Amino acid sequence: MTKPINVLFVCLGNICRSPSAQGVFEKVVADAGLCDQIQVDSCGTTGFHSGSSPDPRAVSAAARRNITIGGLRAREFDVGDLKSFDYVLAMDTQNLLFVKEAWHLAGGTQPELFLSYAAKNDVEEVPDPYYGGDQGFEKVLDLIDEASQGLLRHIRERHL
Repeated sequence: MTKPINVLFVCLGNICRSPSAQGVFEKVVADAGLCDQIQVDSCGTTGFHSGSSPDPRAVSAAARRNITIGGLRAREFDVGDLKSFDYVLAMDTQNLLFVKEAWHLAGGTQPELFLSYAAKNDVEEVPDPYYGGDQGFEKVLDLIDEASQGLLRHIRERHL
């Protein structure tokens, strides 16, 4: 068997958007029967929430779609991630710029915006739902699902 494709999702605190992306993409991968070929993780550019569970609103929104993310724990981005992951996907331009600074210094996988994989590319960033209501989490999941489908198509075309 060949080495699995490793995908990393990055947001600010790793408690809303990136764990949601991890959960959604893991489900998309599982539904495609590719769990042994694609591995998924998430992190935040800050360590504010390291070790914490995802935001309860993110957990609830994901659960309504039969996606379990409550067992995930936040961790901070490490420059070594650029060497360990085949895809480093930021939720927004602020976090992309942070990761790109590390990439310019260390090399490795060039980070990109996650929503660049969405077929409906009218939105570039996954908005941070932290300060909003429950509907923000639903919108985030819709955007993530669309980009996850496109990412899986891309990985299949290029690697599998």
